[in-house]
Amino acid sequence: DKPNMWTMTIREPLGVVAAVVPWNSQLFLVAVKIGPALAAGNTVVLKASEHASAPMLEFAKVFEEAGFPPGVFNVISGLGEPCGRALTSHPLVDRISFTGGPETARHVVRNSAENFAQVSLELGGKSPVVIFDDADLESATNGVLLSIFSASGQSCVAGSRLLLHESIHDEVLARVAEKASKIRIGDPLDENSQMGPLATQAQLNNIDSTVADAKANGATLVHGGKQPAGLGDGWYYEPTVVACPDQQIGIVQRELFGPVVSALRFTDEAHALQLANDCRFGLAAGIFTADIGRALRITKGIRCGIVWVNTYRMVSPLAPFGGYKDSGYGRESGLEAIYDYTRPKTVWLNTSPDPIADPFVMQ
Repeated sequence: DKPNMWTMTIREPLGVVAAVVPWNSQLFLVAVKIGPALAAGNTVVLKASEHASAPMLEFAKVFEEAGFPPGVFNVISGLGEPCGRALTSHPLVDRISFTGGPETARHVVRNSAENFAQVSLELGGKSPVVIFDDADLESATNGVLLSIFSASGQSCVAGSRLLLHESIHDEVLARVAEKASKIRIGDPLDENSQMGPLATQAQLNNIDSTVADAKANGATLVHGGKQPAGLGDGWYYEPTVVACPDQQIGIVQRELFGPVVSALRFTDEAHALQLANDCRFGLAAGIFTADIGRALRITKGIRCGIVWVNTYRMVSPLAPFGGYKDSGYGRESGLEAIYDYTRPKTVWLNTSPDPIADPFVMQ
């Protein structure tokens, strides 16, 4: 709209990106951070989890062997307080990409404030799986197992809240319990195992006490709820299904990071949405229904960053990944990730042969 003026917007790399990842799904989480960060022209310093540093140190060797220049991708390891704090408060860090829990994330944001570093947060979840009475129940119950029992439920997108239409509530719980009873629990290095152990003793203790608290508050244990026999002293826990009287008890509201799903019944679409949104997290959701119109209505009404309809856990480097509310902000993957790792610069180019006529008149 300005004669003899060309305007362009270019995107430039930020500089140094600090990436912080937890112990679970490390290769995936690192790939979706450093891929777009490096592609956009940044360098990366990765802080590995103190619970599983070795894989990331080996990953750094792969970068070196692939011929990346020294300093482009770097890995540090250590405890979160001294090591993570030093990284996220460093004045030369331009962006922080953090995956982990909300409480640690608050420290990260405070650390970043001194230098105004940009921050993206991919945090926890308490994702609902909503099953309507017209759903294919065989497919839906397989979806439940996929959502909560793969990786022993140790996933931010785990479908740990099961919302069932009242007319199919009992049938679906029976089907899920039957399928859960057939899951082969064992050493993850054994190719016959389908579900391995939890990561820490503290995690096991937390899950065990939360299930006990749910039972004390009126919940019904449908399946599991204890350590399986015959697996020694490992931190194994049975795939567990708990029918809950209401959505306010701890097992429904708190992220457990384990193979435990809490079930609630709903009466209609509005009730399903109310239950789905009654949570401080908003990462993902699953919907199972034969009615595409209903699926789209629920998708629009649910407050979360990812919705799977008649499937679960589908991911792609082409699709943005991230959440709402206490599940964080910013996006991994997709075009949004490239935008997150660059900053825009607006350029004005005067093509007029005439000089600026009057310096006190805005054009």
